[in-house]
Amino acid sequence: MSTVRTLRFWIITFAAVATVGATLALGAWQLDRGRQREALHAAIAQRALLPPLGSAALPGGDPAADLMHRPVVVRGTWAAQHTVFLDNRQMNGRQGFYVVTPLLLEGGRRAVLVERGWAPRNFERREQLPPVASPPGLVEIRGRIAPLPAKLYEFSGAVSGPIRQNLDLGRFAAETGLPLLAVAVRQTGDGAADGLLRQWPEPASGAGKNYGYAFQWWALAAVTAILYVWFQFIAPRRKAPPA
Repeated sequence: MSTVRTLRFWIITFAAVATVGATLALGAWQLDRGRQREALHAAIAQRALLPPLGSAALPGGDPAADLMHRPVVVRGTWAAQHTVFLDNRQMNGRQGFYVVTPLLLEGGRRAVLVERGWAPRNFERREQLPPVASPPGLVEIRGRIAPLPAKLYEFSGAVSGPIRQNLDLGRFAAETGLPLLAVAVRQTGDGAADGLLRQWPEPASGAGKNYGYAFQWWALAAVTAILYVWFQFIAPRRKAPPA
């Protein structure tokens, strides 16, 4: 009986030590991930304060991470006939469209998608498009270099036409015949003249979620250690008959 109890004791001890070690390591990993996200968020905020780049700085291939969120000033002409209204996008808690128009850059050899702003949707006449001013001729756009518009879940259906759920760069480039770059420009400034709202949400670090996970893992480690000590040492002594 003593041998059985000893074997059981060591099995439980091994399981408890392994659990505590694993949860402590997972908590430390989440803490490190949170710190990395905070550092990335600080770098993004710092880039936003740098002098604006010109059109020539826009990358032709995969964008370098240090270019993202940099201010930029681009000049070109709107390809207004290819304007796309991305549906189910929110701004200030309201549902509507993100308006995206290709801009043919000076020289005509490259084009970039410009996220121009947000416009409300007519929910009674769902096919009605909001008016968006796209002046002809050369325009100057100020904004920030941004990833391509985020994709939302969509049911199978039409992926063409002005109203879409998502925008696939390769398919859109083939559809329009435009030499589109692999990045977008998120236009900033007052959008009243265009009939658009440009109160873009600031990118969040997301570190709080990692810190919350770290606390949960470490709390599990503490609970495991407390239960092990209680059931392996304290509880048996409390049940033992007095000498």
